[in-house]
Amino acid sequence: MTTENFKKWNIILGWITFAIALITYSLTLEPTVSAWDCGEYISTSVKLEVGHPPGAPLFQMLGAFFAMFTSNVNEIAKMVNFMSALASAFTILFMFWTLTNLGEKLAFKRGDLSEGKYIAILGSSIVGSLAYTFSDSFWFSAVEGEVYAMSSFLMALLFWLGLKWESEIHTARGHKWLILISFIVGLSFGVHILSLLVIPAIVLLYFFKTYQNINPKTTAIATVISVVVLMFVFKFLFPFTLKFFSVSELFFVNSIGMPYNSGSIIAAIVLIALFYFGLNFSRKKNKVHMNTLILSVLFIMIGFSSWMMLPIRANANTTINENDPSSARELLAYYEREQYGDANVFYDTYYSNSYKREQDKKQPYKDDKPKYEKRNGKYEIVNNYKNVIPNWSDKHKGFIPRMVNPASEKMYKSIAGIPKNSTRRPTFSENLKFMMSFQFGYMYGRYFMWNFVGRQNDIQGNLDVFNGNWISGIDAIDEARLGSQEKLPSQVLKNKGRNTYYFLPLILGIIGLLYQIKWDKENFFTLLLFFAFTGFAIIFYTNPKPFEPRERDYAVVGSFYIFAIWIGFGVLALYEYLKSFSNQKITAITVSVICFLAVPTLMATQNWNDHDRSNRYTTHLNAQAYLESCDENAIMFTIGDNDTFPLWYLQEVEGIRTDVKLVNTSLFATDWYIDQMKRATYDAAPIPSQLKHDQYKYGTLDVAYSLEHPRFKDSVMTIKNLMRWIASDSDVTYVETENNTKEKFYPTNRIRIPVNKEKVLENGIVAQKDADKIVPYIDITIDDRALFKNRILMLDILANNNWERPIYFTGGANADEEYIWLKDYLQLDGLAYKLVPIKTPIEGKSLFDMGRIDPDKMYANIQKWDWRNINDGKIYLDEQTKRNSISMRNSLFRLSEAFEKKGANLKALEVLDLSLEKMPIQDFDHYSLSLGYPEAYYRLGDSIKARETSKTLLDLFKEKLIWLSTFSMDETSLIFDEIDTTLYMYKNVISQAEEADVDKEYLAALQEEFITIVKLFNHLIPDEQ
Repeated sequence: MTTENFKKWNIILGWITFAIALITYSLTLEPTVSAWDCGEYISTSVKLEVGHPPGAPLFQMLGAFFAMFTSNVNEIAKMVNFMSALASAFTILFMFWTLTNLGEKLAFKRGDLSEGKYIAILGSSIVGSLAYTFSDSFWFSAVEGEVYAMSSFLMALLFWLGLKWESEIHTARGHKWLILISFIVGLSFGVHILSLLVIPAIVLLYFFKTYQNINPKTTAIATVISVVVLMFVFKFLFPFTLKFFSVSELFFVNSIGMPYNSGSIIAAIVLIALFYFGLNFSRKKNKVHMNTLILSVLFIMIGFSSWMMLPIRANANTTINENDPSSARELLAYYEREQYGDANVFYDTYYSNSYKREQDKKQPYKDDKPKYEKRNGKYEIVNNYKNVIPNWSDKHKGFIPRMVNPASEKMYKSIAGIPKNSTRRPTFSENLKFMMSFQFGYMYGRYFMWNFVGRQNDIQGNLDVFNGNWISGIDAIDEARLGSQEKLPSQVLKNKGRNTYYFLPLILGIIGLLYQIKWDKENFFTLLLFFAFTGFAIIFYTNPKPFEPRERDYAVVGSFYIFAIWIGFGVLALYEYLKSFSNQKITAITVSVICFLAVPTLMATQNWNDHDRSNRYTTHLNAQAYLESCDENAIMFTIGDNDTFPLWYLQEVEGIRTDVKLVNTSLFATDWYIDQMKRATYDAAPIPSQLKHDQYKYGTLDVAYSLEHPRFKDSVMTIKNLMRWIASDSDVTYVETENNTKEKFYPTNRIRIPVNKEKVLENGIVAQKDADKIVPYIDITIDDRALFKNRILMLDILANNNWERPIYFTGGANADEEYIWLKDYLQLDGLAYKLVPIKTPIEGKSLFDMGRIDPDKMYANIQKWDWRNINDGKIYLDEQTKRNSISMRNSLFRLSEAFEKKGANLKALEVLDLSLEKMPIQDFDHYSLSLGYPEAYYRLGDSIKARETSKTLLDLFKEKLIWLSTFSMDETSLIFDEIDTTLYMYKNVISQAEEADVDKEYLAALQEEFITIVKLFNHLIPDEQ
């Protein structure tokens, strides 16, 4: 094969791998909104709105472009998802060409390139790129509308461009590649900053190509310089540019008296002038390097000009306008993620500070950042920012602090080996132990092994042996780590997330890694740095705690990209080791085919079913069920990502239930979000509220403290009087704090909400048939310590609603404050809970039994749920879908019980059957929540279905117990709780049958089988001495 033929096949096979990847991702694409941030990204893309910091304006503009290719609103999400699929396929294309580039250099180290070597290079590129195509974490992001797929594409493109620059660096126009690299770096700011982590690797490519004296010392210096270049781009260039615009805007508006935005325009003109004169000067003086450097910075600036979309759209007051970055100063705060706090990964406060919040004696308080607002033609500081933030003593601070979140204290101590009752600061060694064992070991190590060895299941791991671990498929190895793999139950074997690769991708990657170390140390070190920055550095920087709301493997796929390159090199290595045993061409083809079958083909067959999201509408169903639970013109309080973002999508994109005002209680603690809630959105009226902007602006009313006032002792304050107190400017309503600032307080935590019965009935909040149950007032006991801004504003809505509009809660949390301390006055209308003036005490009940039910109303609402194909047995039911099913199953079960109490047994059976038809017990896990089915069917007189559900449950429990019985005595501590829980549930089902079934033979058979199962655990019972 000639060089020209190789180039031709390089292009052809590159596009073939692109096509394979694109077809794969298109066939497995999610057709609509999916969980977590996808709903937000799709919504903000389609209408060019402002999402959460630090923003993704380029992603959003491209998403809007892709959305233009359909006129059907139901297909818009699919088009944005397809954008991720296309970006991922391009990632594979550039990965293929990166592999051939590096592979050619690696092969050349062993001598001249022969036909066999060319074939092996192409084969290695196919195997490596397709291994990454079918890898677990990358495939996950490729089929949904999130930023990580496009970020991976930009990362792959940047590294390929770096290789092109390196190969032509000494040619006349070689630096054109650097200019293009700079432009792509700028574009990366408009998607995700993860793409920037390829910069150190590109710097090393330049170093190894141009520097003659290469040794450990110079390489170390070059590595440091590469990090400095990254920090210059990430921490200086862009932030400094935004600060320059911010300072200019403040100066020309506040000091000179010019109109708003004039300072930003002048700053832009100054920058353009500086670039013009810099380029002109360097060209006249023939300063080539200076000219190239200025051009590079210029093209970075051109690239991140996509950020102009954010203030432009923020000033348009879009429906979704997070943080409202409408000016240069606000855009800077948006980029720096000021709303998320000021964590320091190198020196910060440990969790132990919560035991004794001791402030620094010399400087007990530090300054906040000034908050500017447009007022009277100027930017005025509206917050008291001097000496307002506690400055904690160094006694509970440390270097490289890992254990900083007080809420995770219990797990920190368990992992780091700290005594449970310890109140001291963790030692540095304990801190490092947590970092190495949990963050780098359990978190990153587990994610890495998922992709190249195998995955136990798709359930989030919690340091147990049952869920979320890596697994190989080789029983001897898996049993040494996870206990017995004998007689695994069907619920384990049928979990689509169970994938086993038998170490083959890992072994091939290690072979390739070792081969590159031996023959191409320079490029190996470049890839190693790339690997470290996109893996370990991300884990270090994000400082994950035990446990995050979901697994975070998607964030470290860049390191898996590098390992997949080493997998490709493994093919080249095997060829070099085996070429002497046969014809080189035949050896190259044979090795390539065998490796292709052993790695990417195996990974594709194992991973397909749990990455195939085609025809899945479960997140859409869950969001629709929430919205259709609401009465017309309702206000619904949401809490987290999954009860907010998919609902945003349905309203923004598909126009479903736009009359419902969604209020996210987390965002409700910010002044900009409150302002937005006070505006009408689509068919939804503004929230009812008496507080004005100046009363809740940034730095004002962040918290109100509870302080018993003698005048209100043992008395109850009406909610309107409470809000008058909160809104009052009188000094009587304030208390002075330690740092001499005034903070609002409330004089009692006993609050009364009057009930206007006529309004309640007139507005349909309570049905006429339940009029006699309406109470004259509702007394609540709010927090006796403090109220934060979001809770104050929730009470503000309650005080000013006057029972005009129905108020709902999604029920996504257990805390009383999320329901404004109204858990005793709720009605379950589907998935959401409506506030009603009918008392239904929750004391002694679980969250699953919260609220009353109007069966006729709830029945009408569930008829609107669009179940589609949820029960066809073909779609992939992931962990989040199964979590969502918990609420749906519980709602339907409770509705059936309500009909039963009403005497409507046929309706009760209909609803019970519906829940099982749409959510079969064996397919949706969480079996403890299905324990009530046999008893319910017995009560309703359907003993056949009672026995069927009993058999389903008992078979599941029996399979699990048989498996657990194969564990050894030494492993008892790992499985004791599981045995105990499963036996309890098994016995519970039998007890239901014993209470309701009259067939003695049937009952005897159940008992006999149970005794047989229990006897399986005799070997785990210690012998009595």
